[in-house]
Amino acid sequence: MAVRLFEGKDHAAAYLQYRLAPQQLISRILNFVNKETPQQFGLAVDVGCGSGQGTKLLAPYFTRVVGIDVSPAQLEMALTEDNPPNVSFRQGPAEELPFGAGEVDLVTAMTAAHWFERQKFLAEADRVLRPGGCLALLSYSMDMELDYGEVSHQLNLICKELYAALLPFRDPYLGPRTAKIYTDMFDSCSYPDKEWNECLRVNYTLSLDGYIKLVETFSPYQKMYQNDPVEAKRLLEDIQSRLMSTMKVSSPDTELTLVVKYFYWFARKPY
Repeated sequence: MAVRLFEGKDHAAAYLQYRLAPQQLISRILNFVNKETPQQFGLAVDVGCGSGQGTKLLAPYFTRVVGIDVSPAQLEMALTEDNPPNVSFRQGPAEELPFGAGEVDLVTAMTAAHWFERQKFLAEADRVLRPGGCLALLSYSMDMELDYGEVSHQLNLICKELYAALLPFRDPYLGPRTAKIYTDMFDSCSYPDKEWNECLRVNYTLSLDGYIKLVETFSPYQKMYQNDPVEAKRLLEDIQSRLMSTMKVSSPDTELTLVVKYFYWFARKPY
């Protein structure tokens, strides 16, 4: 893999607890898979699966689901969960998948493909997919929004300050915009049957503390923390305090709505 992150045990544990599962995108993936080859839901492979939140979402629809990740710590967290019997996990890089040619019905990567050696991964996905099999890549932008009634606008101004503070710690491999990585990969995919979606807004209900903990799992925050843990902690404490003050609440356990903006693309290997 081009970049290896999220491999510390503490970070992997936080990733499992606070990262969001893209439940609402699963039906869109399945609709695309089902469009041309109904009921051919044999083997799904979730690449860069992390601690397996997205992997498990595929279990009700496929005979077998395999999560692949390069990080032993992430896979250790995945195995602590109560996984369905048709879900398993294997360690390995995205660019060398442990499957035979034409063996896989669906290859997906959920908020992970931007870390891969992208052209090598696309070639490997093409190798393992059966004719008519599908590739589904999705991620989200960091400019998440908070919704809490009449003060939502003020909350999001504070969040924008947070994201701006993290921006200098963004990994150079990603470039200025993650979405551009996905559009570039979409453009380079030679499959004629493919579709791109720029923004799907998905709402999650969580506590303010859960939002702060989610931000802690972001790679720019992790890099900031490694560089200056005192300043990183101070930043989040200040942001949380200001958000609570604006919301006029005394507990970080207060629930609000987090709006996540997903982008994704699907493609079908020709017959």
